[in-house]
Amino acid sequence: MEVPTVPWLHVVAKHGALPVDLLLPVTGRTHVSRLDGRKMHDTDAVFQQFYDRLKLPDCFGWNWNALSDCLRDLQWLSVDHCVLIVEAADEALAGDPSEQRLLFNTLLCAGQRWSYTQRPEGIELGRLVVVMSCDAAAVPSLRARLQSCWEQGASS
Repeated sequence: MEVPTVPWLHVVAKHGALPVDLLLPVTGRTHVSRLDGRKMHDTDAVFQQFYDRLKLPDCFGWNWNALSDCLRDLQWLSVDHCVLIVEAADEALAGDPSEQRLLFNTLLCAGQRWSYTQRPEGIELGRLVVVMSCDAAAVPSLRARLQSCWEQGASS
């Protein structure tokens, strides 16, 4: 499965558009969080962005496992659906490729956990949708990095 076809992850150019039906369910409460990759220069800043913007629980452990646990649970967020928008996603942890890979893997695994389900009456939106935006010129590189993470995760 290629990253652009996983239904919970969308890579778009800054100011790009996605059809609303890919992001929002027909009914239910939806929480939208906007995170800024430009402010995610190190792991502490990444965790701070998620804590502040996604309103993580106070028991958040400030490490990758804790972030993964929170994103794979979502019970602490009293909504039916969550849309995570990571602006300037290519700039998140840009100076540390191994940490950036951890961030991308965490988002991919959480998205897979809450992925869409196919039902006889149609597709039901998953609980989590991730939109990663960046400058148009950076879209192919970001997609390639996400694809690499996806392939390595699938082979593990």
